[in-house]
Amino acid sequence: MATEVGGHCVTGATAILRTNGQITLPKAIRAALGVNQGDEIEFEITGAGEVTVHGLTKIRSDQAWFWTPEWQEGERRSSEDIAAGRTAVHEDTDSMFAHLDED
Repeated sequence: MATEVGGHCVTGATAILRTNGQITLPKAIRAALGVNQGDEIEFEITGAGEVTVHGLTKIRSDQAWFWTPEWQEGERRSSEDIAAGRTAVHEDTDSMFAHLDED
């Protein structure tokens, strides 16, 4: 059975449990989870024994502000404005600041 995860098609991937409980995640699984060396993997196990796996990418503390919901909302709105052509080009900083003062 094939499953599409994060743009990656993952089919019946398996891993072998090694000494000290270690496994190597297959490349397709790492790509689907968007994880790299040093990232954390979170496992959720239901009472029925089903396992859900989430990749937890580490973010430097001095860059965490960028990933706050408020900042990401601003990034989304900015991307929408750019895509819709709601931008302005200024010849110099004086005209740029004059334009900003209009709002």
